[in-house]
Amino acid sequence: MVVAAEAAAHLEANDSDGGLRLVPHGPWTLSNADHLEGEVDKAVAAASGKATRIDLSDVDHIDTAGGWLITRLEREIKAKGGSVDVEGGSDNVMRLLSALESVERELPPRRKQIGVGMELLEGIGRAMYGAVSDLEAGLNILGGVTVGLLNAVRHPSRFRITSVVYHIDRAGLRAVPIIALMSLLIGAIIAQQSAFQLRSFGAEVYAVDLVGVLVLRELGVLLTAIMIAGRSGSAFTAEIGSMKMREEIDALDVIGLDVNEVLVLPRILALIIALPLLTIISDFAALVGGGLVSWIYVGLPPSAFILRLRDAVAVNTLMVGLIKAPFMALIIGIIAATEGFRVEGSAESLGARTTSSVVKAIFMVIVVDGMFAIYFSAVSY
Repeated sequence: MVVAAEAAAHLEANDSDGGLRLVPHGPWTLSNADHLEGEVDKAVAAASGKATRIDLSDVDHIDTAGGWLITRLEREIKAKGGSVDVEGGSDNVMRLLSALESVERELPPRRKQIGVGMELLEGIGRAMYGAVSDLEAGLNILGGVTVGLLNAVRHPSRFRITSVVYHIDRAGLRAVPIIALMSLLIGAIIAQQSAFQLRSFGAEVYAVDLVGVLVLRELGVLLTAIMIAGRSGSAFTAEIGSMKMREEIDALDVIGLDVNEVLVLPRILALIIALPLLTIISDFAALVGGGLVSWIYVGLPPSAFILRLRDAVAVNTLMVGLIKAPFMALIIGIIAATEGFRVEGSAESLGARTTSSVVKAIFMVIVVDGMFAIYFSAVSY
């Protein structure tokens, strides 16, 4: 019985007052869509340029597939210059057709080809817009961390000292071997290259001055910050991003905990404490490397190296590097947290945000180092 009823579905076409009257019969369902598509094509060809009425009073049953066929019939007749009037349908049928009509979407216009210069200009504009967005997000993180710190000062029981110590251990203590080894090699390379270039002037001893000033003022803190950005900053981004993917961030919000106070504040405080200490270790290791090379390559014994170093540097030389360290740590922490909160629900997004965190942190560390260098030179410090 059902098969016979479904086979009766068809589209009747009659001429009426110079126009065309189309009457769908039977059940317009998915099972009849194949042969109904052919009848719709014939009706569109017959209705070209004519005033057409579609009478739905004889439709027994209709589903989404049948509704799409009616909508397609109406749309293609209009596209060929004809007018269409749909009538006779029940309330359910008309609601279905209206819903299908409302979700019909046009293809977006093709993007116009632009020249290389315009592409470059567009890229610069997008980069500037992204920089403003990053600045806004970073300020939001900084504000949330500041509020969390003030709450911890007013209510010391809320301060998560265990979390801070844990992250100091991870970001600071465990980074000592790689920081010391890297700085030792950098100090040795600087001393060797400086002595090699100054040898032709008979001024090899001034390599000590170059090593001392360059390491204590610039390279010690800069290389340490870059290493921490790649090592700890990426880890912070991955941790926060993974928590967001598993909806743990939402869970913290639901139970009434401040995410910045719980997750971001301990990590940033740990970086602010650890980075100056690592800078001191980096400075000492670089000077040791420079002293060893001066002893082996130049023939300057350690006692003479230390005496020359005392004449070349002062307390302010060391302080310049240490003053920069907390600011660089704050920047690394804010960028790491910002990118972590931007992670979406895929592993690809997590990897992209982690990479972005490292790149942005290293770039901003270098920018901040340059700004401090200009400032300290201007004030003769």
